[in-house]
Amino acid sequence: MPGVRKLDLISHGVTEALRAARFPADEPLTPAGRAALADRAVEPPADAQVLVGPERRTRETARLLGLDATPLSRLRDLDAGSWRGAELDTLAPAEVYRWRTEPGYREHGGESVLDLLDRVRGWLADLTAAPAATTIAVTHPTVIRAVLVLALETATESFWRIDVAPGSRTRLHHRGAWTLRLR
Repeated sequence: MPGVRKLDLISHGVTEALRAARFPADEPLTPAGRAALADRAVEPPADAQVLVGPERRTRETARLLGLDATPLSRLRDLDAGSWRGAELDTLAPAEVYRWRTEPGYREHGGESVLDLLDRVRGWLADLTAAPAATTIAVTHPTVIRAVLVLALETATESFWRIDVAPGSRTRLHHRGAWTLRLR
């Protein structure tokens, strides 16, 4: 019987964009975001693969958790295109509605949810093709949502209904199929 692959997904800490309901740029954590991660060191198993999204907020979170992580482009945030840096309430409500309800929407010039799901699907396929081990990935709420939609084989439209808290940790196991493990 094949071994169990463990995947721990850690969401980055609080940023000013998150606090202000603004589309993120490559910003650092807030002082409160850094403080919330204090004393939360993660001890990876000796054979663990530790990965991080390439943005400053994910790299800073990994560092604060005591993780020596390798950047991986597939773990980058959903590209907001021309909306990068904009506050959500400054956009046309009809555009925001379409973005939240149409997984293929990309009129902002960035990625659609479908694009993100394809990117994450490829990463998960690579993980499951490798020998069983533990992977720890410090990434973004959008990437964690994508993993959960794919792992649980839920409707793509459920993507925005998954709430991923800053600094939270989500564990999945894979032995033939992904299983969400609540702790």
